[in-house]
Amino acid sequence: MPFGQFIVKVHGRCNLACRYCYLYEGPDRTWRDRPAAAAPAVLDRAAERIAEHATAHRLSGAALVLHGGEPLLAGVDRLTALCDRVRDLVPAGCTVHATVQTNATLLTDARVAALARHGIRVGISLDGGLAAHNTRRTDRAGRPSWPAASRGARLLADRYPGAYAGILTVVDPRSDPTETYESLLALRPPALDLLLPHGNWTNPPPGLPVAGTTPTGPGSGRPTPYGDWLTTVFDRWWRAGRRETRVRLFEECLALLLGLPAATESLGLHPVNAVVVETDGTIEQVDSLKSAYDTAAATGLDIFRHTFDDALRHPGVAARQAGAAALADACRACPLLNVCGGGHYAHRYHAAHGFTNPSVYCADLERLVRHIAGRLSEATAGEHR
Repeated sequence: MPFGQFIVKVHGRCNLACRYCYLYEGPDRTWRDRPAAAAPAVLDRAAERIAEHATAHRLSGAALVLHGGEPLLAGVDRLTALCDRVRDLVPAGCTVHATVQTNATLLTDARVAALARHGIRVGISLDGGLAAHNTRRTDRAGRPSWPAASRGARLLADRYPGAYAGILTVVDPRSDPTETYESLLALRPPALDLLLPHGNWTNPPPGLPVAGTTPTGPGSGRPTPYGDWLTTVFDRWWRAGRRETRVRLFEECLALLLGLPAATESLGLHPVNAVVVETDGTIEQVDSLKSAYDTAAATGLDIFRHTFDDALRHPGVAARQAGAAALADACRACPLLNVCGGGHYAHRYHAAHGFTNPSVYCADLERLVRHIAGRLSEATAGEHR
């Protein structure tokens, strides 16, 4: 499958120092040797490579994600210029859907207005919708980021709702799930992405004491703090009587249970179609792999000497597009295979066994999928009474 999502690192540093950041506080160190900002030549070549790929594969659409670090550190003019360049180069009939993913602290009226004029939507990363949820998101002097981030989020909701892509939040099972969800609703996002922390069997996420154990599959009987958190939020979302916001994880799970196609890294067997261009022009696999070990996302390729088709042939990319064939035996035998899909690739890693393992969140995913299936079954039965 050709790439359809192109993640361009326009700036490789961040103005925050979140203590749990898997990118800057995790095992990968490749960012240290790269330039802070992508040079104009890198961005121009990236645009050419995206257009080349779109032309070769006759793409009807391409997602351009302006990423970091904190991408707004590169300046809005550089972001809009890249977006305009990609749109100028792609073939007629290929729509470029551009998004910038930011911590929201640098959003101002002038910056958002410029992004909106150039058709760039804004996605925000937060830990929740209250100051208490974001205490670990501080700047390098230890000052809280919440005042600036909340101003940015409300600016989008109040003045530029059409440019508001949504909020990304990493699940923290120590937080109150309903309070967290409702606090995010108060920021009026059109969509929410609820993501599991990037942990694995060797470096487990908080609350899962699995380090050093042999990876286990479905039916392990392990506690499910993340599954419990997500099912609580699902019930609050499901029973609202109206769609207060889109929650991608829940909608994708429902679609897969109904036999519909769905595309997410966390669920299903749909091939991953994202690729990353780093600030030095290096072509990499998605950042989440950096939570496994140093250089895990590396391909040895760059946009000056290689095409994105070369990246498609990389063994790591091929493995992520192989569907069930790349999964552990326990996953292939699981009745939830087509919905769970083995979970997120990065969450399967074990230092002694590579990536051919069930997800470290296997039990949590099983809990969530079976819970959603039960709610769907109840609703369907109710319609036929």
